[in-house]
Amino acid sequence: MQYLSQKARFSRCKQYRYTLERSWDAGAGTVLFIGLNPSTADHRQDDPTIRRCVQFAHDWGFSRLIVTNLFAFRATYPEDLKRASDPVGRYNNKWIKQSYQQSQLRIACWGNHGEHLGRAAALLRRLPDLHYLKMNRSQQPSHPLYLRATTLPRAWQHQDGR
Repeated sequence: MQYLSQKARFSRCKQYRYTLERSWDAGAGTVLFIGLNPSTADHRQDDPTIRRCVQFAHDWGFSRLIVTNLFAFRATYPEDLKRASDPVGRYNNKWIKQSYQQSQLRIACWGNHGEHLGRAAALLRRLPDLHYLKMNRSQQPSHPLYLRATTLPRAWQHQDGR
């Protein structure tokens, strides 16, 4: 896909990625995907997960994508994330909140490790109006990479009724 803009916000040390954004000229509005943690994608290069999220957002009629994560620490494997001394990142909550406010559709997609340090539960308490694509057996929202391209968002009804 041809982008109008590609952005990413990193910590000074580059070990943390707070946001990644892509925009294109078809459609309107912004989708926020909240994953587990960033991997290799940056302001120039997409990884397979970002390509899948862009395709979902485009197919749903949106023109912009923002990706944030429960943990801003860049790691390819969950084990590396769990060994990090500060996997959340100093400014991560600020960027999640700002991205949430800029979006019209918010997709939770952190997979099976969102319970680490209680991050998923904390986020669910602070952010209403989340959607998911599919629930794992662990009752955590599935990672988007291996879902069918025709998958549609579903409103997430939390245990507290939100």
